[in-house]
Amino acid sequence: MINRMGSLLEQSDARYPVSDDLDEQLQFCADHGWTDGLPVVPPTTKRVEAMLSYFDGPVDTCLANIPPRNSVATPVILAANATMAGCLPEYFPIVVLAVQAMCDSAFNLYAVQTTTHSSAPLVIVNGPIARQLGIDCAHMAFGPGARANASIGRAIRLALMNIGGAIPGVSDLSTYGSPAKFSFCIAENEANNPWEPLHVERGYPPESSTVSVFACEAPHNVSDHASFSARGILTTVAGTSATTGANSVYHPLAEPLILLSPEHAATIHKDGFSKDDIRQFLFEHARIALDRFSAENIDQRIRLKHAELFDRDGAKMMVPVATAPERFMIAVVGGAGKHSSFLPSFGNTSSVTRVLRNSSGEIVKSIEDLRHKGSTEI
Repeated sequence: MINRMGSLLEQSDARYPVSDDLDEQLQFCADHGWTDGLPVVPPTTKRVEAMLSYFDGPVDTCLANIPPRNSVATPVILAANATMAGCLPEYFPIVVLAVQAMCDSAFNLYAVQTTTHSSAPLVIVNGPIARQLGIDCAHMAFGPGARANASIGRAIRLALMNIGGAIPGVSDLSTYGSPAKFSFCIAENEANNPWEPLHVERGYPPESSTVSVFACEAPHNVSDHASFSARGILTTVAGTSATTGANSVYHPLAEPLILLSPEHAATIHKDGFSKDDIRQFLFEHARIALDRFSAENIDQRIRLKHAELFDRDGAKMMVPVATAPERFMIAVVGGAGKHSSFLPSFGNTSSVTRVLRNSSGEIVKSIEDLRHKGSTEI
């Protein structure tokens, strides 16, 4: 028996009888539009129940309403999508938390789902559970190679399509799409981070585990093998970030994300730079000369978003890629090598961080604390 997806799966007991032949099961899922174009793991009742062993609560409760369809995401429906994506059951709490974070009104998921922009929701996992689950934070954080990264990110994409209704070319109107729309999940490299990691910076205890969701483009490489100072590396980062085609320069809410590699982070930290120092440097130096924009963009967008700056500086204006230093997000990700990454924001969105808790509301320190010891039947 295979659980129904999308708008069909409104009840936890919805089933379809299918053949035991794997090829027929895969074709059945494809024929019903439940896939991202790649083969999926058939969401049999046994597999979905195994996924739900890491959810302690009613399987038909409403966890979120996913736009643009605004269909209800229940644990059983999310578990079916996580199963199809190839998740291990212990990954499921991260999938649930990430979907709930994306449905926070500040994230503006409706716009993220339907825009012509090439953005996708990036999930950054922090804390001990990232390490327990083996979510890659180093050399291949953006893949391929790590089952946790690939399947958690893919589960979220399948849920956005199957529950939310972000159907390519129908309601997902991205001009090009993006490889990030297949799977976009990483962990922060906390072991090689000389500063506070993202979740601690956002007010959570170091021993807590969180997911942060951020709507952005795929990573843009920042190569700097020659600089051996904080100012040198950050000058290169600022130059990479200062691009006229990124949404970051057009939206007041934009949060350009800078992922520093451990080697670049170590050099910057050695020179005494804090994260706030990095943000201030980028705010001052990640700027674009006004004459690099078309006359139409200046008239219709730049002079409106940056009215005060435009009125003051006129043709000499240097357009900032973020409206304030605190709008820059900084994290440490990657392995060896003098490369960092710039991920332009979708713009009309704010990042959201959620902490992993059990059903009693307590912050959990181990993924096993979330395992439901009883039987789960759907």
